[in-house]
Amino acid sequence: MDYQSMLAWALPMGVGLAAVGSGLGLGPAVGKAMEAIGRQPEASGKILTAMIIGAALIEALTIYALVVFFLLYGKIGA
Repeated sequence: MDYQSMLAWALPMGVGLAAVGSGLGLGPAVGKAMEAIGRQPEASGKILTAMIIGAALIEALTIYALVVFFLLYGKIGA
């Protein structure tokens, strides 16, 4: 197995793993935020803001993996 075929196999797997990790992180975060809003509806604005910032940071992992995918995609031979 040469370098290019290993890269062709590893790049999509890396993006997929990053997406799964982001999903596993986002699910509980959003779930807990919804529970908190249910308990304290008057604080929903603050909770939503914190949740959106946290979700953006969690999604950054997937975006970084996608950027690496596109950067290394050109190294795969046709």
